Formats: sequence, structure tokens, C-alpha cells
Amino acid sequence: MNIFEKEQDRIYYAKRSLDGIALGDCFGQSFFVPDETARQRIKHRELSEEPWYFTDDTVMAIGVYQILEQYGEINQDALAEIFAKNYALDWHRGYGGTAHSILRSIGEGQPWREAAKSAFDGMGSMGNGGAMRVAPIGAYFADDMDKALYYARASAEVTHAHIEGIVGAMAVAAASALLLRKRLGYYGGEGAELLREVADKLPESDTKYKILSACSVKKESQIEAVVSRLGNGIRLTAQDTVPFCLWCAACFYPSVEEALWTAVSALGDRDTICAIVGGIVSLFADELPPLWLGCMEHPEASVFWNTWNKQE
Repeated sequence: MNIFEKEQDRIYYAKRSLDGIALGDCFGQSFFVPDETARQRIKHRELSEEPWYFTDDTVMAIGVYQILEQYGEINQDALAEIFAKNYALDWHRGYGGTAHSILRSIGEGQPWREAAKSAFDGMGSMGNGGAMRVAPIGAYFADDMDKALYYARASAEVTHAHIEGIVGAMAVAAASALLLRKRLGYYGGEGAELLREVADKLPESDTKYKILSACSVKKESQIEAVVSRLGNGIRLTAQDTVPFCLWCAACFYPSVEEALWTAVSALGDRDTICAIVGGIVSLFADELPPLWLGCMEHPEASVFWNTWNKQE
């Protein structure tokens, strides 16, 4: 399926998705306040007046983007190296304990396959980290779903050896590819239809079946009922995070702001939930909200900014 007018469109849309991840990450991070305070701000649509800082979600997505820009695919060895390098540049970005261990081990020379498989007594991580950084892959390979799924899996395996962590990444990449196809006029699905199409492409897993469960959750549902059924990332696992994110994106994709307000209203893992949703819905948007972009962390505060903004 040839959906791109020119080859450069691939990296253009990958960059758009990276920007969406960063915006969602920063927005969600700004809601790590007491739950009742967060609920009141969400109810009244009150943005934080403080600068919005991004987390490891954005840093690792930058790594994925760097590898796509350099190789035109996911080179796992290079991706592991850049993850470890970017981690060392600024490790105070909210990495979880497992990520600290894996990325330090890789940086010290341990092969990434060994480091990833060593997590959780050899079971590997089923966390949501593979999903939060993968949307640029779905954008880059939106014309070839097999490649989108293959390279999403490859990107997750560098840190997530458990099938649930891998499937979470594959699901987000598939949803990102479909929504970009929709923007470009090559796909008409939304809501339950989009969710079913994503689930049909996934290996057997809890994540797959929770995405199928999301198909019957109405857009008008109370957020508490949605969270009760699909999760909100509080367990930090793919199966507790990705189904809700895909439901948000499938139902609220026409508006970046509405999709992110819905995402953060689940509370839970706020930065990662919003990063995943932002990465997907940014691919349908004409632009990201300028007011929100202006709230984000200042460029000079980030050692990653030159890399992030190199591709225009």
C-alpha cells in the first residue's frame, strides 16, 4: 500500500508522533498531584501554570526516532546502545527500577538479550515501556503493517522479553499505522472497528483480549467504569495500560486535547497513558495545540533537544 507521496514523509510522520508522545508525556506528568486536586483540574480543564517536564517516556521515544532516522528500520543492537547512552545522559527522568537495572547493565557491556531476559527472575518485563515509545514505528511503516508489527516487536524486545510487553508495543504501532492511514484517506475505521482490527493482528495474550473487551466499551461511558474494565496503568503493565490507551485513541482521535483530557482523567500512570495516546492521535491531527506546546519544558533545559528537533 503506497500511502506516502514521497519517501521523506515517513520520517516526517515519525517526528510528528514523537512530538505527540512528548506533549502527552509532559501533559500527563503535570497531573502528578493529589488525586482530588487532579480531578478538580480535569473537571475545570485547568492546565498547570508550571513548566511541563518530560520523562523517560519521551527520552526512549527519542531513541526509537534516532534509529529510524539513521537506519530506516529498527536495528536492535543500535537501539540498545542509544537507549543506554541517552539514559546515561540524564537518568533522572523517572525511569522505573527495572529500566534502571536493564539500561545500566547494557551500558556496562552486558548484551541486551541477557539484560532484558534477566528481569523478573528470567520472565522478562511485561511493563508498558515498550508501548510508550513505539508510535513513531507505526507512523514510519504505516504503508506496511507487517513491517510495523515486526519492528515494533523488535523495538520492545530490547528491554521487554515478556510477551505481554511485546504485544503492548505491537498494538500501539498497529493503531498508530491505522490512524495515519485514516488521516491520509486509506482507512475508514474508528472506535470498535479499529480496536478489533488491531487485536486481530496480535499474538495470543491478555493484552489482546483486553483490547477486544474494549470494543464493547461505549465512548459515553463514565471514566471510572472504563478504568474498572480496562485499567489505567497503575500496575505499570502492558495489559493494564494499552487497552485503555487504544480505547481513548479510537474514540477521541479527532481532538488531541479531548483525547488527552480523557486519558489523564483515568489517573493511574498519567505520563505514560498520555504519552501513548498522544503518540497515536497526533498522527491524525493537523497540528498539535500551540498553547499546550508553549507549556512544555524549555529547549535549553534538555540535552536531547538538538537531536529531537534536527529533522524538520
